[in-house]
Amino acid sequence: MKGLIQRVTYASVSVESEKISEINSGLLLLLGVEKTDTSETAKKLCRKVINYRVFPDDQGRMNCSLLDHGGSLLVVPQFTLAADTRSGTRPGFSAAAPPDHAEALFQEFLVASEQCLGKASVGRGQFGADMKVVLENDGPVTFLLEVGGVLARA
Repeated sequence: MKGLIQRVTYASVSVESEKISEINSGLLLLLGVEKTDTSETAKKLCRKVINYRVFPDDQGRMNCSLLDHGGSLLVVPQFTLAADTRSGTRPGFSAAAPPDHAEALFQEFLVASEQCLGKASVGRGQFGADMKVVLENDGPVTFLLEVGGVLARA
């Protein structure tokens, strides 16, 4: 499972020109699900995202987590993060989870996030939709987090 987090001052997601979710200060997470991912993978990445220290402390060092900061999380499913881009000029998607498996793990990730942060602090994109994401990256600060699969780093 891969999560691209971006520290934001604002982020929103729209479907068919209708804004379905928005947050102010916090993290935008683009979430990619792979075939080998499980419920445990989703929970592990959730813990990592929420506890990853990307917000400044009193000295300006990135030493505070989303929990410490008290910000919100906007989770957007992102199929293309599961792409294999190691060779050629066209991405391969053989590692991507099938839609039913990916959607189930996306929903599990949301539930775990809401349990840690509270439902009001978690926004969501719409699985399988053509979404428009607007964000104001703060820093910019962007990290690719990976758990499970071949590139386990958690």
